[in-house]
Amino acid sequence: MLVVCLVICFGICHHPPVTNYSLVLPTTNIDTVYLRNVLLGNVDYAHDSNFVRVDPKYAYRSIYLERNTYNAFVDMHNAAAADGVDLKILSGARSFEYQKRIWEHKWALSKDNQPDIQKATDILRYSAMPGTSRHHWGTDIDINSLSNAYFERGRGLKEYTWLLENAGRFGFCQVYTSKENTNRTGYEMERWHWSYLPVAAAYTNHYARMIGYKDLVGFSGSHVAPDLQVVERYVLGVAECNFPLLLK
Repeated sequence: MLVVCLVICFGICHHPPVTNYSLVLPTTNIDTVYLRNVLLGNVDYAHDSNFVRVDPKYAYRSIYLERNTYNAFVDMHNAAAADGVDLKILSGARSFEYQKRIWEHKWALSKDNQPDIQKATDILRYSAMPGTSRHHWGTDIDINSLSNAYFERGRGLKEYTWLLENAGRFGFCQVYTSKENTNRTGYEMERWHWSYLPVAAAYTNHYARMIGYKDLVGFSGSHVAPDLQVVERYVLGVAECNFPLLLK
């Protein structure tokens, strides 16, 4: 069995880690067809028992999350509230088709005379190609604002500081940190994007093992995905959060 465990807090976490957030993903008798569908976002979240609808008091609209991720977020939300910090989810699970609509909208806004590889590169600063988004898995959430500047002052700074100091206790990691002075590749920094590592780390490994460029089709610019090394640089280009995988 592959056991994904939260071992130590990341970065500047000042509190001891919570150790009861773990998920067992079997490597035998696993439904590989279903797993591939989750990895690529081909899921009907509303009718899948592995996903749950977020209570409206935790979100700004109708959102679904992977069940373990949701439970951990509720615990984190309650702890933050006790410290005077209000955490609300802006985005959670997003299907391939949902991500495609985001991608195609931005593609249509691109300059007609731009080479396709440049169009894709520009969009990839902050938006994933369909089939490559961590949001497909329901393990990743956008919190409170989609602006880095919001988290630099006032209420936003208080929220971000709380997350940096406490989110690791609940299994969450900011996977898109600053790329300055690091080896991280892919998307630009997103202070709002937090990933539930006890599940997402396993999905990341499964993605690297199971998904190839032949799977990334059906949207504008898909043909440049190999040239841009989207799997290697974007799907796998996340921050090191010190949540190692333990093989048992």
